[in-house]
Amino acid sequence: MSKDTEMKEVELNELEQEKQSMNTDTEKNGCVKVKLPEEKEVKFTGLTKEELMRVAGTTGWVRTRWVLLVLFWLGWVGMLAGAVVIIVQAPRCKPIPEMHWWNEGPLYQISDVNSFSDGIKGIENKLDSLNQLKVKGLILGPVHTVQADQISTLNLKEIDPEVGSEKDLDSLLERAHKKGISIVLDLTPNYKAAKAWFGNIDFASDKLMEACAYWLQKGVDGFLFSDVSHVAFTDTWQSIQNVVHSNTREGTKKIALIVSVTKQPSEYVSQLLERVDLLLTRLSGIDLSGVQQAEVMAKLYSNHSSLAWSLNKNTSDLPTSFYHMLLFTLPGTPVFNRGDEVGLKEGESLTEIWDLENPAEENNETAKTIRAERSAVRSFFKSLSDLRGKERALLHGEYTTLHSSSSSFAFLRLWDQSERFITAINWGNSPVTIIMTDGDLPAEARVRLSTDTEKLAVDSMVPLDKLQLEAKQAVLLSYPYAG
Repeated sequence: MSKDTEMKEVELNELEQEKQSMNTDTEKNGCVKVKLPEEKEVKFTGLTKEELMRVAGTTGWVRTRWVLLVLFWLGWVGMLAGAVVIIVQAPRCKPIPEMHWWNEGPLYQISDVNSFSDGIKGIENKLDSLNQLKVKGLILGPVHTVQADQISTLNLKEIDPEVGSEKDLDSLLERAHKKGISIVLDLTPNYKAAKAWFGNIDFASDKLMEACAYWLQKGVDGFLFSDVSHVAFTDTWQSIQNVVHSNTREGTKKIALIVSVTKQPSEYVSQLLERVDLLLTRLSGIDLSGVQQAEVMAKLYSNHSSLAWSLNKNTSDLPTSFYHMLLFTLPGTPVFNRGDEVGLKEGESLTEIWDLENPAEENNETAKTIRAERSAVRSFFKSLSDLRGKERALLHGEYTTLHSSSSSFAFLRLWDQSERFITAINWGNSPVTIIMTDGDLPAEARVRLSTDTEKLAVDSMVPLDKLQLEAKQAVLLSYPYAG
């Protein structure tokens, strides 16, 4: 076979193999399968540093940055200016006046310690009940030993064994202080006779100062002296002041120097207020007319934080709640005598007035009625005491007379931006229409407490231009601060 023929056969064989290979992968429809490489996902990695620097330097971006910077500072300055305007235009709160423990709640005076069973020990057993009434201090006694008009028998540092012992007083002091109740001792020397000071204070000046220092060391929180009309402006009284005020508890608690006076003109009372911490007076009793009361309060108002009020309710037929309303809402400190919280009258026994909330079974209908009445009076007392402790207007607010007549009286108590309170009373035997003369009053106010809830229901709204009060009725109204 020639060489050319062999070469042609080789080519034909290769051609056949190629055709065979193609026929092997050929589909029935004549398509050929072709494998393509998979596309890879392309991720944007951002501009490079060089690219960013080139873009940031363009005119458009430079202007945009300046505009944003100017807007930021304008907004910041605007907010600062707005805050300054709000602060300047906002009403400023008045500073709270100086307050002592005797300004924070009612005081409870127990002159006759023997009216309690077990004397001083019996008083200690009633502290829980007094604490429920928000009482801030007890005025106790006198409890020292003395015989009427017998100067030689006076011992201001010895407790009369008929009322208890010094150990009993120590126990009372400890437990009362744990409950936040202060103890004041009445050290009026000749308290069993008509002349409280034996006619002269100088006789007992040393004894008085020694006694004050002694009882202060025991933990007593203050002293009461009665009928000081002839002694309050003497050198001996100044010495007593120095002894009392040189002692301060826990750096803040001030010792109270309290005096009581009766039937003294307002000018004298104003002078005396400068020499005592608290002055207890019945000067504004109901025997005065509303006009006189308004005049008295106007004269004494500037020193009202040093005033304490106690009214002689036994000479009147007015409801006890009437007196509660007046004492708790007048500027100053209300002082109540034993049994006042339940309407106890002069000469009545204290027996069974303390457990009114958990009474024993009563078979006598009269006893049930009396208990119910006393429970209602005590509840009214407690409501007033709670309200006075919460509302700044009643605690230390300003005083303004709104109305006065021969048998009626109305006044306003307000403090800064706190709720305002109006007390209106009519102790006459006929209804009255009270017309209030303050132009800033709203058209109506809400009844907070009333001595006659059938006539003036609690939470009802009443008009202030012509307030109708029935005979022997008192009401406490309130309205919000308007700005």
